[in-house]
Parts: sequence; structure tokens; C-alpha cells
Amino acid sequence: MRRDAETGRVSSTESQSPLDADAAPLSPPLKWAGGKRWLTPSLAPIWASHRHRRLVEPFCGGLAVALGLDPRRALLADTNPHLINFYAWLQRGLRITLPMRNDEALFYRHRTRFNALARSDRAGTAEAAALFYFLNRTCYNGLCRFNRAGEFNVPFGRYVRIGYTRDFTAYRAALARWTFCASDIDAVGFSRNDFIYADPPYDVQFTQYSRGGFTWDDQVRTAERLAKHPGPVVLSNQATPRIRKLYRQLGFTLRYLNAPRMISCTGRRVPAREVLAAKNL
Repeated sequence: MRRDAETGRVSSTESQSPLDADAAPLSPPLKWAGGKRWLTPSLAPIWASHRHRRLVEPFCGGLAVALGLDPRRALLADTNPHLINFYAWLQRGLRITLPMRNDEALFYRHRTRFNALARSDRAGTAEAAALFYFLNRTCYNGLCRFNRAGEFNVPFGRYVRIGYTRDFTAYRAALARWTFCASDIDAVGFSRNDFIYADPPYDVQFTQYSRGGFTWDDQVRTAERLAKHPGPVVLSNQATPRIRKLYRQLGFTLRYLNAPRMISCTGRRVPAREVLAAKNL
């Protein structure tokens, strides 16, 4: 069996192709904290009547939504330049040749090399993209976290087995139709007819997945910008009281879903509640 690229729940040996030739859609190539593969079936009926539009994701993350909806045109942004570099190399049909195995010593050697590249003018190379993929697959819980110096600092994951993909040519055709950019939401250029799906970092205390984190002011700034968009907008977030209040005040229609993750509540483990906020559909 293969290990799921996003969640990592099923493990297997190394593979040469990300999926069988007749399989569709493509699976997300990375594990990603907060990935929205589970949400795609809820988004698909909304997207169905807007397929003529360009899909814009200001927080594209692990690409689960874009790959699931399969838009003809897309603008996909993220503040993590290493993530965007990986996708840029997928567009070119990335093939990984560096050693990849579930080995702690190799992990830390590759992490050191990646951080050296990240500080240099070689941060945009195929080697950096390959190392980013290896770290994502091998680190703890697939987290993507950087310290204040901009260094990837997630430890070794200690999995029993890991499935690695070396040949990403299957992604080239799909991603060739899309544009990627490493930028904050304020720098993403929306067109009035764009369909925007935004999945900002959860409204939780820990958001240090990129330098600077994501504060409550960032949540407000994001929601206010999206509320001004004249075209269709869908937002997802953790359904905290202040998020619900913010989205309602900005004119969004709210719907609630149980996420496939658990949180602590009055001493019990319960499904996390998420909000799907929509406007101009």
C-alpha cells in the first residue's frame, strides 16, 4: 500500500511514480498540516458553476484543493518561498536523484544542506526543491516550520516506513496551466471575476509555520480584503467565536463542518469544528 502524500497515514516502500497512469485526480505531492483534501468534496459543488473562472488561492499550502478541483486556470500563492520553489520545479517535471531513505543521520545532513542553500543564491534550485520534498516526507508530522533565522527546524519524524516519489513528471501537465507566486495576500493580484478560495492559518495560538507567524490582525486583514472582492469568495478556518463574528460582520454566509482531526474540549477529545464562509456565489 502507498502512504497518503498529504496525511502520511499509510506507509509503503519507495515508488517511482506518484500514481497509476489511469488514476485521477493527482494526489497532493506533500504532507501538509491543515491540508484540505477532506474539504474538497464540499467545495466541488460550489466550484462546479464557476469552472469558467480562474481559481485563486492566496494560501495554496499542499495543493489539495487545486488538484481536487482541477481548474483550467489558477493563481496559487503562499508566503513560503521554498514551497513555491518546489511547485515551480514540479512544473518542469522534477526528478529527484539525491539519496532518500528513512534514516536519521541522512535527515539531519539533508536538513543542514537545505538550510545552507536557503541562505544562499541557490535557494531556487532543483536541489533545494528535492531537499524540501525529502524533509517534508521525513520530518515530524510533515510540519513546515522555520526559526527566526529562516532555518527549517522540524526534527526527524521516526516513522516505521516512508514512501518516497522520485519522478514527478505526472504533475507537469496539470501544473503547467497554473501560475505560482511567493507572496502575501496583499500582493496577490485578484481580477474581479476570479473565484477565490482562501484557507488562512487556523485561528489558534501557534501559527509559526513561517517567519512572523500569522496574527489576529492578519486574520482581520485577510477577511477584510476578501470581503471587498466582487467575485465569488469561499473562506475556511477554525470555527472560533471571534472568527465566526468577524466573518458574519463582513457579510459572509457561514456553514459548519466537522474536520477529520480531534481537539481537547472540557477534558474530552471531540472533532474540530470548521467554518466555511461564502460570499457572492
